Amino acid sequence: MGMVNRDDYRFLKIADALFAVNQKVNLIGVILEYSIPKKSKGTDWFCSLRIVDGSHDNRGLLVNMFADTEGKLPKVDVLGDIIELSQIQMKTHNGEVYALFNKKFSAFALYEGKYGQSCNPYQTSSRYRHRNQDMTFVTGLRRWVEGFQLDTAFKECLLLRQLMEGGHFNLVCKILHLLEITKDESILFVWDGSDAPQRHIHSKLENEEAYPLGLQLEPQTLPRDILCTFPTVGTVLRVFVNQRNVQLNLSSLSMGRWVKLISLLFEVREGMWCGVLMSSSKVRFLPNEDHLVLERQSL
Repeated sequence: MGMVNRDDYRFLKIADALFAVNQKVNLIGVILEYSIPKKSKGTDWFCSLRIVDGSHDNRGLLVNMFADTEGKLPKVDVLGDIIELSQIQMKTHNGEVYALFNKKFSAFALYEGKYGQSCNPYQTSSRYRHRNQDMTFVTGLRRWVEGFQLDTAFKECLLLRQLMEGGHFNLVCKILHLLEITKDESILFVWDGSDAPQRHIHSKLENEEAYPLGLQLEPQTLPRDILCTFPTVGTVLRVFVNQRNVQLNLSSLSMGRWVKLISLLFEVREGMWCGVLMSSSKVRFLPNEDHLVLERQSL
């Protein structure tokens, strides 16, 4: 509890923290980017995020976080949520200043962002200590983020109707279903409300009996009760995930969640469009109120 009353327990603006290399600071900011937790090269779990505030809203400050277990890392609901960080170390690497969350003495708290009403964090670390004045900063950031466009940090997102084969693009979409094929292979079924471009299938009629055209890319047809939940308008895209190349927390990719798939590779297999999550790809969770989500729901 001693930390609560210390004079140095105050929040620095991110712009000021950039000049505090090798010092411990306390920060609070809006989450611009968030990576899915994964195993580090050692025994720890690792995730990274970028945060912004009114003083530094360009690329954001990179925060690298380590913990003993996956459950001790932040589990960010959606981009735009707010994170409070205490006793984190400012470091520099290859000319970029970043913050390091040390599992031995750092602490964090996660709050709902722009659309939040609660005064209480929805996740805290074991070392977190609440202060009454914290909510003043949270409320201030909620007001500030109303006029800040989170998507300015990313290149334009394509709709499925704008697909081009062999390119890497960003896609905002709704998760309809997750099919686990093997321990390492999974398929995400996603939708954005638009129709992917038609593909011409080059096949000779006399060969169809020996080599029939595939109507699906998954090993077995999905159960009828699953298929009945799919939208009747718009393309349902299959996104292939290889856990050996992309480490994802599959349990977080629940049906009905809106996500932004960053740097997704688009291919055509057996005449059907599909996506492939690469090692460079990222998954970002979006709130249902996000303007990109609302645009796709109105297509």
